[in-house]
Amino acid sequence: MTEQVIFPKGEKIANEHFSGTAWLEVLVPEDSTFYCPVFNVTFEPGARNNWHKHPGGQVLLVTGGRGYYQEAKKKAQVIRKGDVIRIPPDVKHWHGAAPDSGLTHIAISTNVQKGDAEWLEPVTDEEYTRLS
Repeated sequence: MTEQVIFPKGEKIANEHFSGTAWLEVLVPEDSTFYCPVFNVTFEPGARNNWHKHPGGQVLLVTGGRGYYQEAKKKAQVIRKGDVIRIPPDVKHWHGAAPDSGLTHIAISTNVQKGDAEWLEPVTDEEYTRLS
């Protein structure tokens, strides 16, 4: 069964904050009315973002595939279509696809008036490989 595409895949992400191939589509831009930009993020198998923090927190709505979410000093958890991940402000974390599955999620940056995401070190291949 082919998975239905809900939102556009967007543009390929070309920055140092991701390992592997991922795409980003802005669904709701940042503005001074809602302070809550919304993005569709699509990861190829094995793709992931770096460790990072959001001063205002973040919510992830998994819309397809399978992957991982991990907070610093905690065990990674498998995430799947239908999962909702609530990330409190300033919690160091990362998320991305499993090695054998893509992952798509809606990323909601909450309370962005508190500041931009702080991007940190990459998730190493050794850290990532230990998960599977």
